[in-house]
Amino acid sequence: MNKFFYITTPIYYINGVPHIGHAYTTIAADCLARNKRQRGFDVYFLTGTDEHGQKVLKAAQDKGLSPIEFADDIIPRFKDTWKKLFITYDDFIRTTEARHIETVQYFLQTLYEKGDLYLGEYVGLYCVPCEVFWTDKQVENNLCPDCKRPVERIKESNYFFKISAYQDWLLKYINDNPEFVRPESRRNEVLGFLQENKLNDLCVSRPKSRLSWGIPLPFSPEHVTYVWFDALINYLSALGFPAKKDKFEKFWPVCIHLIGKDILRQHAVLWPIMLRAVGIDPPALVFAHGWWQVGEEKMSKSLGNVVNPLDVIDEFGIDVFRYFLLREVPFGFDGVFSKAALVKRFNGDLANDLGNLVYRTLTMAEKYFEGRVPELDKASLDEIGRVKILPKIDAIEAKVDEALDRFDFIAALDAIWDLIGAANKYIEETKPWNLKKENKNKELENFIALLIAGIRVVAKEIAPFMPQTSEKINSQIKTDRVEKASPLFPRIDVD
Repeated sequence: MNKFFYITTPIYYINGVPHIGHAYTTIAADCLARNKRQRGFDVYFLTGTDEHGQKVLKAAQDKGLSPIEFADDIIPRFKDTWKKLFITYDDFIRTTEARHIETVQYFLQTLYEKGDLYLGEYVGLYCVPCEVFWTDKQVENNLCPDCKRPVERIKESNYFFKISAYQDWLLKYINDNPEFVRPESRRNEVLGFLQENKLNDLCVSRPKSRLSWGIPLPFSPEHVTYVWFDALINYLSALGFPAKKDKFEKFWPVCIHLIGKDILRQHAVLWPIMLRAVGIDPPALVFAHGWWQVGEEKMSKSLGNVVNPLDVIDEFGIDVFRYFLLREVPFGFDGVFSKAALVKRFNGDLANDLGNLVYRTLTMAEKYFEGRVPELDKASLDEIGRVKILPKIDAIEAKVDEALDRFDFIAALDAIWDLIGAANKYIEETKPWNLKKENKNKELENFIALLIAGIRVVAKEIAPFMPQTSEKINSQIKTDRVEKASPLFPRIDVD
C-alpha cells in the first residue's frame, strides 16, 4: 500500500531576500520530507514565491523595473539559498505561472457562479505596505495597527466573498477536528477569535485602475485578485487542480501546511472557508511555529536585525545551522538567535558528543584492526552492549518517527543523542585499551563492531537534520573497512 506525504511551506513574499524566518520553516519541512522519503513514502514537498500585490509593484517601481522583471531578479536568491541549505523541495511554484493563474481563475469563477461572490462598495482604511484593510475602530492616529505607518481612506467598488456564511461551520469543524490546527495554543487562538468576533465578508478584488499587478477576475477584467486570496490557492495549483485529479486525490488528503504564527488566521480561518465554498476538504493540518528573535525583539527589516542564513552558513556550516534551528527551541515556540548559543551547541552536542564518538571509534578500528570492520556477534556481547547499547540501536527509528509525527524535532534529536551519549559512555566504561592489553580479542572485536553499528544508525537518522554530516560519516565507514578523516566538528575557541 502506497503511503503519501504532502508538506508545504508558505510561498514567500518577494519584497525582500530570504532570512532566518524563511529558512526555519523551509528547513523544518525539508527535515520532515527527508524522513518520510527515507521510510518509503511518496513525498511531495512544495515551496515557492508570492509575487503579486501592491508591495511588489512599488518595490519594482522603486528599482525602475516592471513587476515581472523585479520578480525574476529575486527568485534566484530564494532558489540559491535553498540549494545552499540542502533543501530537497519537489516543486517550486510562482504565483505568476500560468498553472497558478488558471487555478485561481477557476476558483473565482466557481465561487461567482455559486453566488458566494458579490459586487459591493468598499469604504475603509487601507495600509499599502501591509496590503490590509482596517476598520475605524482598529486604527489609532491614522496609523496601521501592524506596521505603524499611515493608512489611506479608500472608496471603491469591489467583489466580496461571503465568508460570514461559513463561520458556524468552521467553528464546528475546528472543535470536531482537534488536530487540524496545532500546536494547541494556536488552535485556542483561532477558536477564541471565531467565538469573540463576527467575520466580515472579505474584499477579494482590487480595481485594476489602482493596482494593475495581479490576476484578473475571469468575470470582471477591470478587477484583479486580492493577493492573499491568490496566494493561498498555490497549494492546489501546484497539484494541477482541477485538471490533474490523480495527483490531487493522492496528496491533498494528507496535506500539511507549515507556517509562521503571523499568518495563522489566513491559513486557519480564510483558507478552510475558501476550500469549503468550492467543495474541497480542508488540509489535514496547519502547524504554526514561533518567531526567531535577536535579543528581546522580533527580527524585522525595519529594525535592521534580520539574520541572513547565508552569513551563518559561511561562518559555521550548513548542518550546524540546520541543527541549531531544530534543536534549540521547541517547534511552535519563539526562540532567541545568538552566536553564543550556536557555538555552545557546536562545542557540546556536535564536537564533544557526535564528532568525538566517530573520531575515536574509527581511530580504535585503525589501531586495533588496521581499519577492518569486525563482525558483530550479538550473542556474545558484554552486558553493557547487550543491555544499554543494542536496545537503543533497535528502538531509535521508531522513536525518531514518533517524535517527528508530533513535530517534536527536539525529541527526535534527543533519541539520536541518547544513543551517542550511551556509546561514548560505553567507551569510558569498557576501557578497550585494557581489552587489548589482556588479549581479549573477541571482546574487543564485538566492542568496536557494536560502536560502528551504532554510528551507522546515527548517520542514517541524522540525515534528515544534517545531510552533509550523514554523508561524511558514511564515507568513512565502508562495508568492511573504515577510512578515518579529520574530526567532523573541530572545537571552536570561545575566547
